[in-house]
Amino acid sequence: MKDLTQCVITPDVDMDGFETLGAATYRGSTIVFKNAEAYRTRGERGHQGYTYGLYGTPTTRTLEAKLTALEMGVRTFLVPSGQASNSVAMLSFLSTGDRILIADNSYPPVRDFANRDLARFGIEVAYYDPVAIDDLERQIDGRTKIVWCESPGSTTMEIQDLPRIAQIAHRHGALVGCDNTWATPLNYKPLTLGADIVTEALTKYVSGHSDVLMGSITVRAEEHIVPLRATLGRLGIGVSPDDATLVLRGMETLGVRLRHAAEGAAEIIALIQHHPLVEQVLYPSLLDFPGHDIWKRDFLGVSGVFSVVLKPEASKHAAAALDVLRTFAIGASWGGTRSLIAPMPVKQNRSASQWHGEDLVLRVSIGLEDLDDLKADIEAFLADIAERSAPAKVSKAS
Repeated sequence: MKDLTQCVITPDVDMDGFETLGAATYRGSTIVFKNAEAYRTRGERGHQGYTYGLYGTPTTRTLEAKLTALEMGVRTFLVPSGQASNSVAMLSFLSTGDRILIADNSYPPVRDFANRDLARFGIEVAYYDPVAIDDLERQIDGRTKIVWCESPGSTTMEIQDLPRIAQIAHRHGALVGCDNTWATPLNYKPLTLGADIVTEALTKYVSGHSDVLMGSITVRAEEHIVPLRATLGRLGIGVSPDDATLVLRGMETLGVRLRHAAEGAAEIIALIQHHPLVEQVLYPSLLDFPGHDIWKRDFLGVSGVFSVVLKPEASKHAAAALDVLRTFAIGASWGGTRSLIAPMPVKQNRSASQWHGEDLVLRVSIGLEDLDDLKADIEAFLADIAERSAPAKVSKAS
């Protein structure tokens, strides 16, 4: 074999006895075959077979297998972001003339995708009150192919009665999809409660370090594998094995990080819950939170993400007061090592239910910093709002 050829061809190296704890990163687009017959019959390899890098490598399949086991499903597919997991899941099971019912508290980009793109494809989009079963019963019909859930709801944290929703949807021949990003599969398992599809923004808690974008779609039944796999292939959607390696590494500490974040959230909530400037803390494990009983029945725990509704006199000063923060960062997303606060408007993203609180809600994600530093930040933030809210002092005329 000539030198130039040896530069190109990868030699077979004996792997016997080489066992490592971490998943290897396999990069590859072209998959080669032992002979012409193996190439000719490559389509017969089944869902787990390797035919082209777009459809998976040992690295991405390792991550998929971990997620499938945690979600208690039959197959997981990886996509480039959490929003991609929602949009691809919908596109795979909807056709022109179909109808989708979406929980009114869903992630705003889901609403935007549905209103702009699903509608453009001739799919009817409607929204239902996430906690009103009778509203779902009233709106669902034979054309409804998907009932979309998000529990807890984006920002406002409503808990949905997934078993009842699934019962209604299945009676009408509709699938149930559920965005499970807040809880992760460690704290909530929608497929065991009647959902057919569960999506995760792996960008957040599962990867855990705010440095990678990825999403997952896991299905409960074998019959749902082909539509998803075919859609991903036609759209040319795949993920980088390098990114999958980062998610796999972050996933190993998911349980420890979730527990730490939940414990930190409990302490911060205790600090602010009864503050005179705070109207309400939105967090499912609080005894007085609407939906707490359903959370206690269906969930295995909480994450470190909660929302804060300030009183009207305080809310208008919240954005400016965020500038006093030193440990918390101001930013979207959640679930990383750094604690975040993001001001989120609510009312513009509602059409089937009413939000009676202040329009501006502060979404808080507790990270891994020292709690004393986080508490000092929160106290400084509230003190700044209090100062801005205080009546201006009028100096006496000399």
